Amino acid sequence: MKVFSLLFAIGAFAFPSRSDAEVHRYLYCASPDAAQVDGISGKGLLVFDIDNGHKFVKRIEIPIFKEGLRGLTGSTTSKRLYYSTTNRRLGCFDLESEKVVWDKQFPGGCDRTCVTTDGKTLYAPTGFWYNAADSGLLVIDAETGDLKKRVAVGPQAHNTIASLDGKFIYLGTATTLTQLDAASGEILKSISPVGESGVFPFTITSDNATAYVCLGGHVGFDIVDLKSGKVTDRVFAIDPDRKEKITHRTHGAGLTPDEKQLWISDQDGKRLYTFDTTVNPPVQTGHIGLSMGGHGWITFSLDGKYAYSHTPDVFDVATKEKVATLRDENGKPFASSKFIEVQFEDDKVTKVSSEFGLGRK
Repeated sequence: MKVFSLLFAIGAFAFPSRSDAEVHRYLYCASPDAAQVDGISGKGLLVFDIDNGHKFVKRIEIPIFKEGLRGLTGSTTSKRLYYSTTNRRLGCFDLESEKVVWDKQFPGGCDRTCVTTDGKTLYAPTGFWYNAADSGLLVIDAETGDLKKRVAVGPQAHNTIASLDGKFIYLGTATTLTQLDAASGEILKSISPVGESGVFPFTITSDNATAYVCLGGHVGFDIVDLKSGKVTDRVFAIDPDRKEKITHRTHGAGLTPDEKQLWISDQDGKRLYTFDTTVNPPVQTGHIGLSMGGHGWITFSLDGKYAYSHTPDVFDVATKEKVATLRDENGKPFASSKFIEVQFEDDKVTKVSSEFGLGRK
C-alpha cells in the first residue's frame, strides 16, 4: 500500500498541550470547497481549537485538494478521514500519523461519501452530475480503497448518510431517498417523490424514524416517515420581513444532537432558519444572519453547543449569537462546508463526528 507524505505549511507539528482538560476537541476543515469560492484558503486541512475560541491551530497541506472537495467524512473506529474531489477522486487520511494512506480515482465520480460505523466500508455516490444507468453507489473497501462493487440506484446520486447505529445507508438521487442495508448494500426502500426538484441535503433522526429533506425551490423541507416510506408534511420557512415563503433553494439541514431543533440554510438570503422539532410538524422559531452566501450547509459540535455553516461564523446554539469567526493563519476569514470534529486524548483519536448534522439522541 503506497503511503503519501505531506508537507506542513507551518512549524507547529503537534497540538498545543493543555493540562486543564483530558479531551481536546478540534474542527478539521477542508479547502478549497468545490462548491464555493468565498472563504477558500489554500489546499489542505485547516485545524481549529474548539475549546480555545475556535482559534487556528495548524494547516496540513494536501496538494491534491486543489481539485476541490466534494465531501469529507470520518470514522472513530479507523481514526481516519475520507475525502472526495471533483476529479472522481477518493482518498484516505490518517488522523494520528497525518498521512494520506491511499488515493484513487473511480469512473463516474465520487460525491458526498459516507463510511459505515465499523470503519470498514465506504459508500461513494457517483455524483449529481452523473445520469448513466449505473448511477448510484460505489462500495469501497475503506482500508485499501479497492472497489468491491457498484449498486445502481438512480440518477444524480449526491449525498449519503450512514446511520449511527450501523444498520443503514441513506442516499439522495434526483427526487428519491433510498435506504440500503449497510452490511450488504442491498436496497431496502426507495421513497419518491421527495423534495421539489434535484438532489438536496437531508438529515435523519437517530432512531431511523424520520428524515428532513431540503427543498429545491423554496427555503423549507419535506418530512419523511422512514418506517412507512411516505412524505408526511412539507414545511416552508417564512421570511420575517415579507411574511411569505422564500423562493430560494435550501442547501443544508441539520438536527441538533438532542434532536430538539432543526436548522436549515438559505445561502442566497444569507440566513439560517431554526425550527422546533419537539412538535410535529416542526414550528419556525427564528432566523440568524450570516456574514456571506455560498454553498449552504449546517452541522453542530458533538456536544450541541456550537453550530457551523458554510461561512466563517460560529454560533452558540443556545443563544443564537455569533461567538467566533474561523480565520486562517493570516487572519483571513475562512469558510468551507466540509468539516469534521475530532477529539483526542493523549494524542490518540477518541471520537470523530459527521459532516452532516445528525440526530444523536
